[in-house]
Amino acid sequence: MALNYIWIFFFLSAFIIAFIRLIFFGDTEIFPAIMNSTFDNAKMGFELSLGLTGVMTLWLGLMKVGEKGGVVSLLSRAVGPFFEKLFPEIPKNHPVNGSIMMNLAANMLGLDNAATPMGLKAMEQLQELNPKKDTASNAMIMFLVLNTSGLTLIPISIMVYRAQLGAANPSDIFLPILLSTFFSTLVGIIAVSIYQKINLFNKTILIYLGGFSALVAGIIYLFVRLPQSEVSVYSTVIANVILFSIITLFLLLALKKKINVYDTFIEGAKEGFQIAVKIIPFLVAILVAIGVFRASGAMNYLVDGLGLFFNYLGLNTDFVAALPTAIMKPLSGGGARGVMIETMTTYGVDSFAGRLAATFQGATDTTFYILAVYFGSVSIKNTRYAVTAGLIADFAGIVAAIFIAYLFFG
Repeated sequence: MALNYIWIFFFLSAFIIAFIRLIFFGDTEIFPAIMNSTFDNAKMGFELSLGLTGVMTLWLGLMKVGEKGGVVSLLSRAVGPFFEKLFPEIPKNHPVNGSIMMNLAANMLGLDNAATPMGLKAMEQLQELNPKKDTASNAMIMFLVLNTSGLTLIPISIMVYRAQLGAANPSDIFLPILLSTFFSTLVGIIAVSIYQKINLFNKTILIYLGGFSALVAGIIYLFVRLPQSEVSVYSTVIANVILFSIITLFLLLALKKKINVYDTFIEGAKEGFQIAVKIIPFLVAILVAIGVFRASGAMNYLVDGLGLFFNYLGLNTDFVAALPTAIMKPLSGGGARGVMIETMTTYGVDSFAGRLAATFQGATDTTFYILAVYFGSVSIKNTRYAVTAGLIADFAGIVAAIFIAYLFFG
């Protein structure tokens, strides 16, 4: 529903601004430019979607190998003790614990097809434990905010889009996204814990949060100490070593469980091809709308207005061109993806704005969409502070993404 209003907003805003430019400024080129943009962006959306088939097929094939090899289960066991402390109202051996762990683990790996069904199942089980059926329970809110904070270990789709658009090193946004989404999730957990009076100084919570925070601080310290000319080199090498190590781990786990790796890869690869083809109409629709919005001058007015505001505050404004992606992300994943692609094609996939837009896309998730789908599935009407906590996490991820992008790409 959000995307419907966003799509209409783009077209109506473009028409109003173009009409003003034609009548008051005599700009006779504006409407031809808008119409040309519809054809150009429709073509780009189609070609981009078809170009995704190869890389998407490869990655979803590998992810299926990891999934069947037990990576999701392994992640669930690894973070299980930590999340048990974050959900004190859930009985220790209740089945919902497994659903929550599997959902979050699948989200970390970018397995949306597996994460959503497990998330909906977890919500149904949480509703069974909920004494007020029309009001979100504490456990539901913590679960939702962990989802909306967008903790992702492997941002597959973003790397795929960057590869398709010709990025020199498609994975160079891997570490910035990992760091940004960590801060988003950390702040989300803290915000909900304050609301729910969860003891963050519990030994288990301190070990997990302290360990992860120390690791992130170490990574940031390493890159702060490096000369700017070497940051990109080290970032690319480390990111690719980690990614290839993960792929190797997937294969080893599959072999250990005596999984037919080749057949499993083909099974997942077929899903990748189907997904790439299915997104053609959605990608074309949003790219055309954004193209019209930019061709009319509306996008420039928005970016220039934000630039003037941040310039007035005395800030470096290089990040402003990527802000539309950050603004769009809580509202619509598809809309944010379209804005990210449009930013990368306008400014360059390896430009600062292009890389930051990709980092924004991976730093958080679609807060309002997730809340609507998950709460709607169990008829929750009173969401309490879920939206507030989710947006706090989103804001933290956006701010972190900006600082980290300057560190890695500035």
